[in-house]
Amino acid sequence: MPQQDPAERRVVVTGPPRRTRRTSGYYRPRTEIDEQTTLGHTYVRSLMRTQLRAALTVFAVLVLLVGPLPLLFAAMPDARRLEWAVLGFGLYAPLVLLARWYVRRAERNERDLVRLVEDR
Repeated sequence: MPQQDPAERRVVVTGPPRRTRRTSGYYRPRTEIDEQTTLGHTYVRSLMRTQLRAALTVFAVLVLLVGPLPLLFAAMPDARRLEWAVLGFGLYAPLVLLARWYVRRAERNERDLVRLVEDR
């Protein structure tokens, strides 16, 4: 019995048929969220966690910005005009910038989730 060369031996590989379109059994992430499955719950929890992280960051910056002011004002009781200047003008711009950052961050987090859910 002659031996076959290993290079000439044919191997048949079988597998599931490849399709370019997704089957109807495929669940999109939006379906997962609508049906409140475990995966959908995970998507929503992830969004909530990122939103909470952004809110806590804003809160920490706000505490560091506004927190020391009573101590500063108590240390300088004669500087009433400085108090009004700091409270009236000095805090306004940082608070607006902080608010703009938070809104942009929250919108970006939501866009990221929508992009994930819509498979874009």
